[in-house]
Amino acid sequence: MNRILIAEDEPRLATFLDKGLRSNGYTTTIVADGGAASMMARDEDFDLLVLDIGLPGKDGFAVLRELRAAAQRMPVVILTARDDVTEKVAGLEGGADDYVTKPFKFEELLARVRARLRAERPDEASPVVRSGGIALDGRSRRVSVDGEAVDLTAREFTMLQTFLRHPGQVLSREQLLSHVWGYDHDPGSNVVDVYVGYLRKKLGSQAIVTVRGAGYQLDT
Repeated sequence: MNRILIAEDEPRLATFLDKGLRSNGYTTTIVADGGAASMMARDEDFDLLVLDIGLPGKDGFAVLRELRAAAQRMPVVILTARDDVTEKVAGLEGGADDYVTKPFKFEELLARVRARLRAERPDEASPVVRSGGIALDGRSRRVSVDGEAVDLTAREFTMLQTFLRHPGQVLSREQLLSHVWGYDHDPGSNVVDVYVGYLRKKLGSQAIVTVRGAGYQLDT
């Protein structure tokens, strides 16, 4: 599940974007000022940034410059109420991947978001991702273990895909909740542990290793 950071200081527009993107299967986080946008985009694991140019504190151009100076290559779609061609060009030349001018229809923004994510998604260029005997095809959504097909539910598939996109990394329960279920944390939930158990039954009992006090890691 793709994670999108929304940097927008107009509460109604931020809520509109949040609801629309979530209803289309994305996980979203909202920030309302440039400082928070810059910090979260650099320090958190997001797949795309929707960035308003007119943010308080640091404007969108400053945020964009900081991200690109830090070698953060996450796709950025800028939002601007300014119908000035020179500013659109400045945004694109500053490292933005696309722009949408306010007011806009949500379908236009959604199409641009999908296009940028397709361009960045690893399994679009190389659809089959492998780890040991496990193979996952991102296009056909098929999984096999040692050449034998394995049937996974949508949640199981997304969880396995998350592990494969973070090779060698220990993923915390909170990270898995965010990527697979779309919310940041629920300390009382054991849903991650339950689904790790499901994957172990289908992929092999040693496929996913428990790292005590830290989370889970795909055994590569």
